[in-house]
Amino acid sequence: MPDLYPDTPDFMSQIKAVIEDNLSDEQFGVSELANELHMSRSNLLRKVKHLTNLSVSQFIRQVRLEHSMSMLRTSQLTISEIAYQVGFGSTSYFIKCFREHYGYPPGETHKRIGADKNNITDDQNQEPKPLIYSHRKSHVMVVGALAVLVLLIIGLLGYYWWSAPTSTPLEKSIAVLPFKNESSDSTNRYLINGLMESTLNNLQQIKDLKVISRTSAEKYRNVAKSIPEMAKELNARYFVEGSGQKMGDQLLLSIQLIDGPSDRHLWAKQYRRQAIDIFLLQEEIAKDIAKEVQAIVTQDERRRIEKKPTESLVAYDLFLKGIELLRQEGSDNLKGAIGYFKQAIGHDEKFALAYACSAIACYYLDLFMVDQQYGDEIADFADKAIFHDPILPESLIAKALSYAHKKEYKAAIPYFEKALAYNPNSILAINFLSDFYNSFTPNTAKYLEYALRGLRLDAAARDSAASSLNYLHLSNAFIQTGFLEEALVYIDKSLDYNPTNSFAVWVKAVILFARDKNTNAGRQLLLKELERDPNLLYILQELAKVYHYDGDDERAYQYYKRFIEIRERYQLDIFRNVNLTIAIVLANRGFREEADKFAANFKAFSDDDQTIYKPMHLALYYLYQQDAEKAINHLRQFSEADNYQYWILLLPNDPIVDPIRDHPEFKRVMHTIETKFWKQHDEIKASLEAKRLL
Repeated sequence: MPDLYPDTPDFMSQIKAVIEDNLSDEQFGVSELANELHMSRSNLLRKVKHLTNLSVSQFIRQVRLEHSMSMLRTSQLTISEIAYQVGFGSTSYFIKCFREHYGYPPGETHKRIGADKNNITDDQNQEPKPLIYSHRKSHVMVVGALAVLVLLIIGLLGYYWWSAPTSTPLEKSIAVLPFKNESSDSTNRYLINGLMESTLNNLQQIKDLKVISRTSAEKYRNVAKSIPEMAKELNARYFVEGSGQKMGDQLLLSIQLIDGPSDRHLWAKQYRRQAIDIFLLQEEIAKDIAKEVQAIVTQDERRRIEKKPTESLVAYDLFLKGIELLRQEGSDNLKGAIGYFKQAIGHDEKFALAYACSAIACYYLDLFMVDQQYGDEIADFADKAIFHDPILPESLIAKALSYAHKKEYKAAIPYFEKALAYNPNSILAINFLSDFYNSFTPNTAKYLEYALRGLRLDAAARDSAASSLNYLHLSNAFIQTGFLEEALVYIDKSLDYNPTNSFAVWVKAVILFARDKNTNAGRQLLLKELERDPNLLYILQELAKVYHYDGDDERAYQYYKRFIEIRERYQLDIFRNVNLTIAIVLANRGFREEADKFAANFKAFSDDDQTIYKPMHLALYYLYQQDAEKAINHLRQFSEADNYQYWILLLPNDPIVDPIRDHPEFKRVMHTIETKFWKQHDEIKASLEAKRLL
């Protein structure tokens, strides 16, 4: 066939025009471009490579990025809106590609344009500098309170609620959809669901697979969506569909494996087994699926898959009935589940999985109780689970929760880590680790890593409120490690899903303060939110802090006064880290005796602090006491810590450091803290990129 396209710029212009016509179509790629041009794929690849020294996919991406730059310069659209309009299904992937192409993130475009206009070009090749908030935002842990108050709830509810979709496909990602009960007896649903659960659990133990969580797949039980639609939402390549029934003493199960993006059936098999062979059936299904997707299954993984949970079929049947209730919400269901688990243990006193799930159910029963009742039972069930099967992931999670129930979080973490080693796809272990590394044993690097790992495995929330909370969680993880643009992207997603999420409004205000170095935009968000609900403690204290840092202690006092009234009225022992700023405002207003009481409370809070931030809190206290030497000594001690939050870098702008702001030793210590933070930021970024998490 003659070459219809000579090597001229007109040919490349024609290609570019076709790409531009399909700019917003994420699926428009090499094959689609070749079809539009009526060329063979190989001929197109050869000619584009010859003319541009780029692959066709690289050229398509370049056109998309060039258009995004134009839109950033001329429109008022958000980064996420532009990303989708130029064909990037994932905002984080768009930011990554943009940074690689232009050398800086899209959020810096306007700043770079301004620099270019002023002929400031030398800085473009330098390392990015930390953003310093010139309007004196937050001391030390502005979002730390969010971590304790809100993200604790998010992390603990993660068992039921965790999600955040991404669009970059995982190579061997697989979702097990809810199995259909085709039995004439609807009460057999628990059995069919149990077979689905066991299939999922067995696949989760294979490290070579990325297995979408049950809660994400469960969303589609009664939803009429196509497989490609679900594949995009869940970021899954493969789907397992199943249907089954029990006929007398026989089990009949039909399993299909489907390619998600194309909805192409890859494999199907019907299993007919005696009910007494249920464990062999579960094992066989997992092995067959792993084989079809060419997953590598190690000998240890194979042994764990082949291990029977119990020798008693009666005990296992009772256990499955308990699991059916455990997966549902409400204290009555949890109590019912525990009842079934205890009956199962009565038939098999060595049933480790039943002991473990009993501990987990008890933990959730106590979670929202003021007077906790199940501590002894949690510890007893967990110890027995570990005794009978010390490498069962659920046993290890149960033991971790027994420590968490006693607030011994450091002791809990190794058990969660070990559970994850045996079950690399355990979303429950990942969610708890993410929350603990945020709230109780702070480590920003691990917090972000586990938040992103959760994002990869649990890709769909049940409702918009849950999605909003999950995006808020991820935004907080990003901002703590200095990923400012990513934090803003995900907090916007949080508000897109639920504009009334007041916690997200709070965090967005804080991020805007840091990014824009201006309190105006953030203050307006906070004031508007307070109009909607005048009793939001976290909004009240944040507004007071903003006014204090802007030098308006009269208004700061009014908001703190309301904050204190509400906190005392409901006897809430929260936001103790705010008490020092309250003390300063009160002292500036002439209420010295009352101020000292709040300062003393902050000192007690600092003395009890078991985290890496204790020296920082003590430094602030001694600044209040005008003891510069002790303050700097504690700052020097803090500078030896690792993986602290981004907010620490904003300390030089806090009014409390006015007496030592120009002190040479203070400057030296802050330089050490700042240098270490950005070095660790770069290390975190490289590590997450190597793990394909960023």
